[in-house]
Amino acid sequence: MFNFIKPVYAHCDLPCGVYDPIQARIEAESVLNIQKKYSDLHDEDKIRSIFIKEQRADLVKQHLWILWTDYFKPEHLEKHPNIHELLWQTTKQAGAVKKSVDPSSGEKLLSMIDEITEIFVDTKKV
Repeated sequence: MFNFIKPVYAHCDLPCGVYDPIQARIEAESVLNIQKKYSDLHDEDKIRSIFIKEQRADLVKQHLWILWTDYFKPEHLEKHPNIHELLWQTTKQAGAVKKSVDPSSGEKLLSMIDEITEIFVDTKKV
């Protein structure tokens, strides 16, 4: 019935180029920008900004989970044994920024995503 489907082979569940931590970074930058502007917002905009910040933080977590579960493989862990801990801590930090309007929490999240990006780039060289 599905004779037209040809098998493909990749080290992850889709061919390379589909996954990228930049998606998490973009959302984290939005979170940080909201945190930076929060104190200057009018009261009516503060509630909306919190809602948007929480949505963006959830998207950060979602993008990181996809990298963690669908992209990174055992051979990556051999070369980067801290990847599980780093991804776990980074998703926990994404949860923490949901509760905070302090820009330092958003800056920490971006720094952690940058660490993941370095590992990701290294794994792409293989």
